[in-house]
Amino acid sequence: MLDYNEITQRTLLVLDGEPYECVEAQVSRKSQGKPSNQTKLKHLKTGKVVAHTFHVSAKTEEAIVERRDIKYLYQKGTEVWFCAPNDPKDRFTLPLALVERELNFIKQNDVIQGIYFDEEIIGVKIPLKVELEVTEAADAVKGNTSSGATKRVTLENGYELMVPLFIKQGDFVIVNTDKAEYSERGGKG
Repeated sequence: MLDYNEITQRTLLVLDGEPYECVEAQVSRKSQGKPSNQTKLKHLKTGKVVAHTFHVSAKTEEAIVERRDIKYLYQKGTEVWFCAPNDPKDRFTLPLALVERELNFIKQNDVIQGIYFDEEIIGVKIPLKVELEVTEAADAVKGNTSSGATKRVTLENGYELMVPLFIKQGDFVIVNTDKAEYSERGGKG
């Protein structure tokens, strides 16, 4: 059990039977009153952020989440298909809304982590940096190469990204998945 002051940023907890992650916490005391912890909690299933105050006497359960490897297969409409990494017959779908952002940075047959709470998958975790091949890139225009100039390219999974002008079709780039931006030039295959 967590006391009110043990709920800090990135703490996972259960509130009303639902899993949350604390995204903001501020312990304060008003004049002669008892201290309280003003928090903003992100619902791990829906992504909705709510404000909640924990008072001195409040105790809450810590959320136990499990991470398991899952393999991305394909997307069909609003369903995204995955399977166990070593058993392609063990297939399951996740709603597009749950993994839509992450799909921008993975390609078919990539193994990522599924986040489970009470044996139900509530999200996915991808690496901070991924390497993808540039499949479409316009040539740099002469005279348009001042420092910091960028162009839009298409990656092997269809995602479009702004990169420096020296990146060409066939190059590999490393993408920061948190910021959804170019990080550096990658290796060749």
